[in-house]
Amino acid sequence: MNSRKNSRNLKPLRIDRLFQRSLPLFLIPFFLLIPFMTTTSALDEGGFLSQALLPNDEFLRKIEKDTFQYFLDFSNPKTGLTLDSSQPGSPSSIAATGFSLAALAIGQEHGWISYEQAYRQILKTLETLYKKAQHKNGFFYHFINRQTGQRAWGSEVSSIDTALLLAGALLAGQYFPDTDIEDMVKKIYARVNWSWMLNGSTLICMGWLPESGFLPYYWDSYNELIILQALAIGAPENGISPASWEAWRRTEGIYNGQKMIHSYSGSLFTYQYAQAFINFRHLDDHGINYFENSRHATLANRQYSLSFRNQHHGYTEESWGLSASLGPGGYKAYGAKPGEGLQDGTIAPYAVIAALVFTPEESLSAIRSFYGNYKSKTYGHFGFKDAFNLDKNWWSNQYIGIDQGISFLMLENYLNDGDVWKHFMPLGAVRSWVERCHLGDPSLVASRSE
Repeated sequence: MNSRKNSRNLKPLRIDRLFQRSLPLFLIPFFLLIPFMTTTSALDEGGFLSQALLPNDEFLRKIEKDTFQYFLDFSNPKTGLTLDSSQPGSPSSIAATGFSLAALAIGQEHGWISYEQAYRQILKTLETLYKKAQHKNGFFYHFINRQTGQRAWGSEVSSIDTALLLAGALLAGQYFPDTDIEDMVKKIYARVNWSWMLNGSTLICMGWLPESGFLPYYWDSYNELIILQALAIGAPENGISPASWEAWRRTEGIYNGQKMIHSYSGSLFTYQYAQAFINFRHLDDHGINYFENSRHATLANRQYSLSFRNQHHGYTEESWGLSASLGPGGYKAYGAKPGEGLQDGTIAPYAVIAALVFTPEESLSAIRSFYGNYKSKTYGHFGFKDAFNLDKNWWSNQYIGIDQGISFLMLENYLNDGDVWKHFMPLGAVRSWVERCHLGDPSLVASRSE
């Protein structure tokens, strides 16, 4: 089952396979001075204009640090498990917990928490996952009780959410080599029986329910499945054949004359999740470079949004971003062509933040617009809230853990010279996947991860 879900209505939702401003002109000269600015003074009571006029890296680092705070405030102090969302009554999400493990490891490097605090919290979380959290053949339930680790919301054992957890855990282990953290990560990874989730197929099943068995849905076409495939094929134990890599479809589409491999929904997150961890710039899949592919998909998402600017006044050259998010009518798989292309004027800031590595100029312009124009409604203690829709005067008041996670990791890659990639790509599992699927020279890929 997909890692996205309906947080607003407290219902799990599989979204990729199951359904198909500019600032005022008088400020422009002042913006030309931004690269030379070192300090600013508050321009209003809340200080948001001063923050919006910070130098680019300082402005984005503030967003990264604020986003990081979600994982401190919404992780259970006794188990380490991270809440699916900021909504009251939310259970923990196994994928959000994976992002939290990664964030804690990175946060201590920046000095936002101490080494000792990060170490204790990460190890506590891993011990909960290994000794307490309910699982089936090493695969975890999509949603679990934050205090007990037991299944919540009647959710499925989820292959993709387990993969996102493992990716975050493996990344955290790289920041704490030769420690109990690294040892515990290896145990959790080795326990996963990847072949079981094939259910006799070459494709990986989306999940399993104790009441009815395997779901009838498989990861059969391009989307965030790449991180799942990489960890399953590269696994040191109980891994699967590279034949699984060849089995899923690379569906080609065209938008505005540009060819690309696209996901079913066209949601931006499907082009981002795997690439938060994996640096695809030097990988080649039968002539496909997925980094460039994500860049094309992001530009298409922006252009697709702009094609509706006469219908939805939220869309401008500095305001776009269609991805799975909350909206006026609930949680939906918003996206662009090529793909299903569902849109209603709802914009998800996290999707633009997570696109910084692909489209830095376009993304930064939009991020500054969101903050400068709508900060009082879209930004809070934990960074950007999930989404907004100007036509409906609708503003989400929620933060969603996995959206916080993808924002945080992509900000780290963008601001810190691909530091997530530098830690993740040398992993033995990643190098094994690259070699077994003939995607490049594993030694070169690991050394060129910046």
